[in-house]
Amino acid sequence: MLILGIETSCDETSVAVVEDGLCIRSNLVSTQEKLHLKFGGVVPEIACRAHLESLLPILDEALKGAGVTLKDLDAIAVTNTPGLIGALLIGVTAAKALAWALRLPLIAINHLHAHIFASKLEYGHAPEFPCLSLVVSGGHTSLFLSNKETQHQLLGATLDDAAGEAFDKVAKLLGLGYPGGPAIDNIAREGSPAAILFPRSYLEPGSLDFSFSGLKTAVLYHYQELVGARRAVPLTPVPLTRKELADLAASFQEAVVDVLVEKTLLALRKHPVKGVALGGGVASNSRLRQKLARALEERHIQPYFPSPKLCTDNAAIVAGLAYYKYLERDMASLEVEAVA
Repeated sequence: MLILGIETSCDETSVAVVEDGLCIRSNLVSTQEKLHLKFGGVVPEIACRAHLESLLPILDEALKGAGVTLKDLDAIAVTNTPGLIGALLIGVTAAKALAWALRLPLIAINHLHAHIFASKLEYGHAPEFPCLSLVVSGGHTSLFLSNKETQHQLLGATLDDAAGEAFDKVAKLLGLGYPGGPAIDNIAREGSPAAILFPRSYLEPGSLDFSFSGLKTAVLYHYQELVGARRAVPLTPVPLTRKELADLAASFQEAVVDVLVEKTLLALRKHPVKGVALGGGVASNSRLRQKLARALEERHIQPYFPSPKLCTDNAAIVAGLAYYKYLERDMASLEVEAVA
């Protein structure tokens, strides 16, 4: 079975063709990093215009790369939630048009559930269900109890800034560029994670929710203290020394990772399972992968960490998950809506 997947939830335009849920025939991604670089974050209007320009060329390339035509497809899958509403609408509208014109089933996919599915695409088999799933991205930080490929119970989510958003904002403050996650990860390797004791917000006892706004503010205050003696206006960019930047980045990153790991371990105590799947753009962070893998292995829990190319937004995880929804006859009508 060949399923075409479309992903336009944020700033990546992606189209993929996946066979029988696990064989990636093609998976093309058009990134917009250069368009948003000078703004230090995603500008929704710019993202939408870029999707409009890229989607049809990427669609043609994905079909050619897979060695198929539109007539060979068995279903159309698309991310319809969550994401930027304008960006989602472009993908959903294109998917509806294709499904209607080709008389094919339309399958609507939750973006976060697709990130969880990345582990199955990576390893070729599922984590033993039930398992815990941690999705960490620019817009979401969520813990799920996953009972099967298509069934995920939300255990906790971010109450304010997602982890990826905090990475981007701190990177912008420090002048490290966009996207912030890789920039901080890189320079943090030169610094000491114990140089600055930033707060860890665990919220009320037993909570599986996340909060990173206080940490972001603590970084801002520390930065102001560093530059305050050098310039009267605290928020005016002032070059820090390489060591100051590295220590600040490493200490901030450690605070984020500690919360992510501790919340996952807390969820494991509440829901004993044999595996943990990691997904989302921040799942590529080297320190997170290192500390979480070590913590899980000490407890004899199997870690399932996809490769970075499947952690970022891509259509292969959309098309792959759609296969399992197709088997359950979970189709969408042409009235399905994009939900931000």
